[in-house]
Amino acid sequence: QVQLVESGGGLVQPGGSLRLSCVASGSIANIYTMGWYRQAPGKQRDLVAGISRLGTTNYADSVKGRFTISRDNAKNTVYLQMNSLKPEDTAVYYCNFDINPMIGLRRAYWGQGTQVTVSS
Repeated sequence: QVQLVESGGGLVQPGGSLRLSCVASGSIANIYTMGWYRQAPGKQRDLVAGISRLGTTNYADSVKGRFTISRDNAKNTVYLQMNSLKPEDTAVYYCNFDINPMIGLRRAYWGQGTQVTVSS
């Protein structure tokens, strides 16, 4: 069974930084795209950043130049370095992996979510 576990959320002042991590465990054959999404109260879940297996990245316009996504394929881990945080970045952040498991069909898996709050 495949599981995604996130860490690194918390409370930070505007202008501060946080680093989120998400690691996949279980019987995994391959991990393709890794991504981070976020959902603020009363809003839909939106893509923040994604990274392909070869390292190609894409970002939401609202975080370009402030957030950096990276991955460590050997550790089945994706990171999101968030700098110059703003109150509007406050949300629950979810990781999402496109995984081909050892048993079963290739599909998207979600983490449980980690709260990021930007406030003075």
